[in-house]
Amino acid sequence: MQINLLVMRCKELETTRQFYELLGFTFVREKHGGGPLHYSSQDAGFVFELYPLAENDAVGNGRLGFSVKDVQQVLSQLSIANQHEFNGKQIYTVRDPDGRVVELSEQ
Repeated sequence: MQINLLVMRCKELETTRQFYELLGFTFVREKHGGGPLHYSSQDAGFVFELYPLAENDAVGNGRLGFSVKDVQQVLSQLSIANQHEFNGKQIYTVRDPDGRVVELSEQ
């Protein structure tokens, strides 16, 4: 089994796109029929989409984890909330623009 789709609803779509681009994702703009403009990436071997948050919806409080190239360079542009070691690897916790917890480690 493997993940093939992750859709996140975002209060600030452009700001959130920029955050995830910093982690290495490349997005393309999409719009399907009468649906909203959103961003899609297939960089990680699955479809990762950022949609605008509907007016009465709430942002989920899930946690994401990504291993990124040159984690120190990425972290130099973010505010680290926490750091810990897991299985011999340094894990850094940051928050995306919608407040979701994102764990980062070196790829």
